[in-house]
Amino acid sequence: MKSGWFQKKIEQLSKLKGYQKPDKYSNALKLDSNENYAIDREFSLDLIKQTEENLDVREYPLSDTERLTESLSRYIKLPQEMIGVGNGSDQIIDLILTNFACKDTKILTSEPTFGFFEERCKLYSIPTIKIPFTNNMTLELEKFLSKIKKADILYLDSPNNPTGFQFSKNKLEQLIKEFNGLVIIDEAYVEFADYSIIDMTKKRDNLIVLRTLSKSFGLAGLRVGYLISNKKIASLFTKTIQYPYPLNTVAIETAILALQKSKQIYEICKLIKKERSRIIETLRSMGVFEVFDSKANFVLFNAPGSGLRIYKALIEQGIVVKNLGKMGRHDGCLRVTVGSEEMNSKFLLAIRDLLR
Repeated sequence: MKSGWFQKKIEQLSKLKGYQKPDKYSNALKLDSNENYAIDREFSLDLIKQTEENLDVREYPLSDTERLTESLSRYIKLPQEMIGVGNGSDQIIDLILTNFACKDTKILTSEPTFGFFEERCKLYSIPTIKIPFTNNMTLELEKFLSKIKKADILYLDSPNNPTGFQFSKNKLEQLIKEFNGLVIIDEAYVEFADYSIIDMTKKRDNLIVLRTLSKSFGLAGLRVGYLISNKKIASLFTKTIQYPYPLNTVAIETAILALQKSKQIYEICKLIKKERSRIIETLRSMGVFEVFDSKANFVLFNAPGSGLRIYKALIEQGIVVKNLGKMGRHDGCLRVTVGSEEMNSKFLLAIRDLLR
């Protein structure tokens, strides 16, 4: 093989922008990354402190991932053998794509969808068939059904990031049942949604559901993700595809303790959903934004012709939201994370001041 292939590959990969992490701002109200600030910081710090009793970071985490899957099993009420863990659901997505997809497979998904997934498909030259959102940021089932025979893999984030949209349960179940290839349903935001389809994994041999503790449990910095599938797929993933030690000891021990607090997390998610409704209703009452329904811990809204101006003005006031810009016919899309009640009030007050 000639040595020039390597330089050509470097040039090819250099043209890809990769997944864009948010900018870092000091002393700012951070509402741009869908992190869970409704959880008190002391709650998270206390979990970390409690892990110290069980830690010896000189050792490899030999059986610790099994203890974590036991805890996850109790949390989701499905057998431990149906669960695999990863360094965030991002890493699980990456492993699924590198082992089950290639240049000859086609993936059916929405436009937009989770940015990391999109960029990974580009990195591995995996072709995608994209179904665009409607003008009111919803998806039409019929458009997906019309394309299922042309695709080998179906990927949907449910709820969707960045729109917050989620199919009705009946419609999503219909789509999964009619798709014959690999189905990947990303439920990163499911604790803020109306339903989950994880029970379908007990009967479907082609379904993988992705979950994370980053959002609802507020453990984004620890990178704990997991998948649910039938026992054969989960075993293959855990024993053959996944790294020997996918998670560090601190992440494992903290995640186990956090899962024991699931009732408290449930109440926090209820609060976030209530606050989400307040944000949607308040923004709509201002009469200048297109505000879209959401089943996640964020709200997407469009400020026609002034999205960038509002984004910059909020930064000047120490509030950071996600500037998405043009999405379909909408040219000023912004996404705001639902934070604590106090954080949300500051955001809404700042928006009201900008409109005066």
